[in-house]
Amino acid sequence: MKTMGMKRQQVGTVVSDKMDKTVTVQVERLVKHRLYGKYIRRRNKFTAHDETNECRIGDEVLMTESRPLSKNKRWRIAKIVKKAV
Repeated sequence: MKTMGMKRQQVGTVVSDKMDKTVTVQVERLVKHRLYGKYIRRRNKFTAHDETNECRIGDEVLMTESRPLSKNKRWRIAKIVKKAV
């Protein structure tokens, strides 16, 4: 039997809230270039489940990994870290 570990969590910014109970979250991270040593911004977009339709564009949210909820949704919104102004 496989032991259950901690689920991955990521912090990102909501870039789209047009869908029902779904938001698109952009996660930005810094990666060091192997040869030049310069830090580069890398971005990924994830679709996340927002049960209460509470998130708005510009909100900073904490996502938690979950079982597949649809074709592309594998994340749930755990909490809103900072509301957009």
